Amino acid sequence: MTAPQIAKGLAGVYSDYTRISTVVEEANSLTYYGYTVQELAEFCRFEEVAYLLWRGELPTAEQLKKFEQEERSQRQISPQLLAVLRQFRADAHPMDTLRTAVSFMGVEDPSWSDRTPAGNLKKSVRMLAQIPTIIAADFRLRKGQEPIAPRADLNMAENFFHMYFGSVPQKEIVRCFDASLTFYAEHGFNASTFAGRVITSTLSDIYSAITGAIGALKGPLHGGANEAVMHMLLDIQEPSKAQAWIDEALSEKKKLVMGFGHRVYKNGDSRVPYMTKYFHDMAKIKNGQKWVEIETILAKTMLEKKNIHPNLDYPVGPAYYLMGFEIPIFTPIFVMSRITGWAAHVIEQLEDNKIMRPLSVYNGAPQRPVQPLAKRKAA
Repeated sequence: MTAPQIAKGLAGVYSDYTRISTVVEEANSLTYYGYTVQELAEFCRFEEVAYLLWRGELPTAEQLKKFEQEERSQRQISPQLLAVLRQFRADAHPMDTLRTAVSFMGVEDPSWSDRTPAGNLKKSVRMLAQIPTIIAADFRLRKGQEPIAPRADLNMAENFFHMYFGSVPQKEIVRCFDASLTFYAEHGFNASTFAGRVITSTLSDIYSAITGAIGALKGPLHGGANEAVMHMLLDIQEPSKAQAWIDEALSEKKKLVMGFGHRVYKNGDSRVPYMTKYFHDMAKIKNGQKWVEIETILAKTMLEKKNIHPNLDYPVGPAYYLMGFEIPIFTPIFVMSRITGWAAHVIEQLEDNKIMRPLSVYNGAPQRPVQPLAKRKAA
């Protein structure tokens, strides 16, 4: 009998169809329902992209207005959820507190078991509206500050700055942040999305699927990479040290160089040039040119010596840092964007569901008898 072929990490394995997004190899572009993500970031606000991912088409002005009214009306979190946030340790990772808060949202929802498309869409809008409030409230509470209530007269990006800092920055900064949300919104069957679809395939509820996806996204090989990129840049600190740092990292010492490589892209992440443009805009506004110089040196060396391109986390990390966000908040911000893609996949999975149950090849001990305790010998 031919031995089964093992695809470690499920590399190269197709598990299902999806109409939500794909990478068009000929153009090396990520598309959402056929629209390139760079054009969406350039011409649309994040709310329009959220509507697209859940409805399959970009909204008209009237449809967008109605969608925004629905989202903005649900931004306030319950007193019970706020009380839960107050109980968390101040040094707990924000992804842990966010994961628990989203799970609690499921406890609060009396219709948690409604798996109809309309029911799941309603829950998705609720999470889209309240996850930014949770992130901002948790940040302020751990600083000994009271949460700032959301405002219904602001768009999502503006409102997050308001709840987090107490003020809305200049439009160029908001624009950079909004674009990052669009770039992060969806990316096929990545690890966290696949985790969410696996959970959904058991006919569990959407809150369980999103909670599981958050757990997967926390890892430094996935969403946590944007945090790791900024820690790496802070370790280097000055452009004059960058070349020596990267040379040493690529030598026998093999320091981990974060923000490079992607399993899907063959010739570089299509989102990177556009997000890099926004990052450079941030550097000019916030006097962060040294981070641009460091990243330029690292990227040039990685391409020349390893033929590896940066991924989206590479420009996003320093962009968020220059905006004033603390590093542990970077991945929760990823969540407030990716909730759109995750929810779209939960709804799609249920349309033609089959429980995901792959096989494994056993390579352990052969079948053997159990020895009574008195006769067992130490291995």
